[in-house]
Amino acid sequence: MTAPAFATWAPVAPMGWNSWDCFGASVTEAEVLANARYMAAHLKAAGYEYVVVDIQWSEPTADSTQYHPFAPLTMDDYGRLQPAVNRFPSAANGAGFGPLARELHALGLRFGLHIMRGIPRQAVAANVPILGTKLHARDVAVNNICPWNADMYGVADTPGGQAYYDSLVRQYAEWGVDFLKVDDICHSTLYGIHAAEIAALRRAIDVCGRPIVLSLSPGPASLEHGAFLQAHANMWRLTDDFWDAWPQLAGMFPVAAKWAPLVQPGTWPDLDMLPLGAIRQRAVDAATAQPYSRFTVAEQQTMLTLWGLMRAPLMLGGHLPASEAVVPLVTNRDWLAMRRTITWARQTQATPTAITWQATSANRRYVARFNLTDAAVALTAADIGSGGGWSIWGQAPVASQLVVPAHGVALIRCHSEEGGED
Repeated sequence: MTAPAFATWAPVAPMGWNSWDCFGASVTEAEVLANARYMAAHLKAAGYEYVVVDIQWSEPTADSTQYHPFAPLTMDDYGRLQPAVNRFPSAANGAGFGPLARELHALGLRFGLHIMRGIPRQAVAANVPILGTKLHARDVAVNNICPWNADMYGVADTPGGQAYYDSLVRQYAEWGVDFLKVDDICHSTLYGIHAAEIAALRRAIDVCGRPIVLSLSPGPASLEHGAFLQAHANMWRLTDDFWDAWPQLAGMFPVAAKWAPLVQPGTWPDLDMLPLGAIRQRAVDAATAQPYSRFTVAEQQTMLTLWGLMRAPLMLGGHLPASEAVVPLVTNRDWLAMRRTITWARQTQATPTAITWQATSANRRYVARFNLTDAAVALTAADIGSGGGWSIWGQAPVASQLVVPAHGVALIRCHSEEGGED
């Protein structure tokens, strides 16, 4: 399959930070800038560059991880949501996200924005005009409301519906948006993929005059739609929201194995954000109010290894200034080099207790042996099938025996094709 032109906008899967895991619906401009400045100082050199403002940025009353059903949203005269000025002060006087985007660009970073599929219910209630047309909101709205967020109606697959999406994306381009995460659009098992709205967004981006990376959420996406997703988006989610629980991480292995053959530059299957560091900073549910990742170090290494083998997007979820402990892991040069240079990776063995992946780059082979059990296991290089080499997480040559911790991984950079260690 020939890669679409927009694939050149994301030759490596995007890396950065997203506000959802730590601030839910309630992130503020000050918190976005704090994370951006930390990223610029400590993570940008390793390739992290996108700063993504997640859901409900138009809601003045957002204050936690939870949604407020039917809360008033900030909106312009054409039904286009605007940043809530009490949370994003630089958006005053109709400036939108332009000032924030410029500040991020000055740091050498890229600005990303989350939106829900569709047109606001507020816009339909007021029957506002659609910019550049003689139509109004009720002419383009479709009653297929998201089952978990009541803010939006769908948009019809008509010229008027396209005009509405064109007006949205044109405004994002004027603001300086580099990355657009569109939600409630590709969950194949809950309500089916919204293919017509994905295609409308693709067309709107292609004529907006700015390269905007398109990310689709949530999953699970269906493999039968793989070719369509590759033809329309830079990223698409493979699962529903992923959090810091071992059963969810273990459940990622069959998903990754199924989608690995579809990985290609510019169009990336997305395993979701990395729930590392200081997450859930404003959780209100006592069952989840644990404001630091529950993953052990071994589980973090397992997650990063699998994401790296999939060449997947890397979006950090924790409040970065309070997540210093994870920086050495997420900036590991050997792991990032593997993710950047491999051209083939597959699961080659799977049992209830262990999974093996192999990957290759132009002159390098990698082997990962994952321990799915609740106890450490001792393995030799022969057991792993590496033939010796360099232990990426151990930062040492492979010894005669490796101890792989519970839920951990041995990730080996094998001897080069020319022989020896480099």
